[in-house]
Amino acid sequence: MADDSDDTEKTEDPSQKRLDEALKHGDVAKSQEVNTWFVTAASALILLSFSASAAGDLRAMMRNLLANAYQVSFDGGAFASLLQRVGTRSIAAVAIPVLLLALAAICGNMIQHRLVWSVDVLMPKLSRISPMAGAKRLFSKQALANFLKGLLKLAIVGSVFVALMWPERRRLEDMVTLDLEVLLPLTRVLALKLFGSVVAILAIIAAADYLFQYRQWHERQKMSLREVKDEYKQSDGDPKIKAKIRQLRASRARKRMMAAVPKATVVITNPTHFAVALQYERGMNAPICVAKGIDSLALKMREVAAKHDVAVVENPPLARTLYAVVEIDQEVPAEHYKAVAEVIGYVMRLTGRGRR
Repeated sequence: MADDSDDTEKTEDPSQKRLDEALKHGDVAKSQEVNTWFVTAASALILLSFSASAAGDLRAMMRNLLANAYQVSFDGGAFASLLQRVGTRSIAAVAIPVLLLALAAICGNMIQHRLVWSVDVLMPKLSRISPMAGAKRLFSKQALANFLKGLLKLAIVGSVFVALMWPERRRLEDMVTLDLEVLLPLTRVLALKLFGSVVAILAIIAAADYLFQYRQWHERQKMSLREVKDEYKQSDGDPKIKAKIRQLRASRARKRMMAAVPKATVVITNPTHFAVALQYERGMNAPICVAKGIDSLALKMREVAAKHDVAVVENPPLARTLYAVVEIDQEVPAEHYKAVAEVIGYVMRLTGRGRR
């Protein structure tokens, strides 16, 4: 029982295949605080760069509209045309700021992980509507961490807001009496001051939250020893099957070598531990190794050679050397030509097949 418990405990780092599957299903390390920081920073940039021009365009349009309100016609399509022009100019005034906010939201996601297209998060699941599953999520460690994080962020941002606005309390009280021409620039200055401080604080919070979320995600992707073994079997094959395949291949290779021994010119042995069968015919560049083996395979080669009247020559040093340096169907290396030529020449003289 203890072994089974250890085997299923998630203690191993996730494999690349596990991480790819998580990404495929839309399970990525993501911090909402990073998105919030990007949107807040973009809002501060928009307020600094575009608020004056956008407000000026809208103010000029509304002033012109109110100044000529008596000329507005409600007959036919005149009023609809007026609304269309007002809507078009309003959209044009805020188009760039809205586009920047959308790009900031996209960048907030892409900086955390690459773009993911997954329909799994859109598929209906019973766990999403299950009261029991909902209760577990509501009282989980993640929910508690998010709640504490929200309280901490609210306390920090609220403290900064109070610290920045408290010295301006007299000015804030007088703002209700100010003219619009003075009120808008003053509001812009105070908003930029507040935004700058909030962006700096949220940057620290976003970095800490991302590290926390990544740690949680990495722990969630960890694998048990059994999962590692199962994945290895799926990707590289069952070790037992692979061993069986190697055994079959070795058996077939032995059969091919035994079939090639009768065609050999000579079998060089050591005398029983090593055996190398060489074939040589006139016109060949060099002798070719057609079979080789050790121990029981070497004995079998000797038996087959004796059965088919193939010469067997005992030369321990040469047999060991050829077994180490020559592969099946390869020619004998040039540095061993002399020693092999002496053996083959001896066999040819012995069998009356002529001289090399």
